[in-house]
Amino acid sequence: MLVRLQNTLGRDDLIEQMVLLPEPKQAQTAESINLVVAYDASPKSHTALDIACWIAHQTRLATNTQVTVQAVYVVKESYNSQYPDIFHSAIHLPTLECPVGNLSKSVTSVLTQPKLRAFAPELQEKLLAPLQEADRIIWQARSLAEEWQGSFKSHLRFGDVATEIRKVVELAAADILFLGCRSIKDPIVKALGANFPCAVLGIPNCIDE
Repeated sequence: MLVRLQNTLGRDDLIEQMVLLPEPKQAQTAESINLVVAYDASPKSHTALDIACWIAHQTRLATNTQVTVQAVYVVKESYNSQYPDIFHSAIHLPTLECPVGNLSKSVTSVLTQPKLRAFAPELQEKLLAPLQEADRIIWQARSLAEEWQGSFKSHLRFGDVATEIRKVVELAAADILFLGCRSIKDPIVKALGANFPCAVLGIPNCIDE
C-alpha cells in the first residue's frame, strides 16, 4: 500500500516517515482489509483520514479486495471526572457504531431518562455539549470519507484515548491504524505501547495538513 502511495507522489521515503509502529510478526493476510483512523477533526487527523481513504480506494482498484475505513473519536476521560453519572450513562449506550445524524438524538434520549432531568436547563445544555461536538466530528469524518465512495464506519468511545483506540482496533481486527502525527515520540504513539495489534502509520512530512 505504501509503495503504491510512494510511486504516486514520486517519493521513496514515505515508509520510513510514516511507519510509527511496525506490523506485528503474527499478522495474517485476510480476505478483507480494515483501516482504522483516530479522528478528532484536527487538520492532521483530516490528513490521516484522507490518506487512509486514498489507500483504501487504490487497494480496491488494484486487488478488488473489500476495504473498510473506520474512524474513531474518543471523548476524553476528563468528561468522566467532571460528570461521572452522565458519563456512566453515555458509555453504556447500546451501539458502538454511530450512524451519522442519529448520535445526538440517541445520546439525548438516553441521558434525559432520567439523568439530565435532575439538572437545570442551562446545565443540561453544558453536559450535552461534548456529545453534540462528537456528533459534529463524526459527521465531518463521514462527509470526508464519502468523497471516496468506499465502505466507512464511525465509532464514538468514552475514556482514555489510547485505551479506547486499542479496543476499536481489536474489535475491528484492524490491519492498520492511522494517526495524525509525524513522530514515534508523539505522546499518543508512546501511550499505545510497543505490543500494538496492528501497524501504526502517521502522516509524512512531505504532505501538508
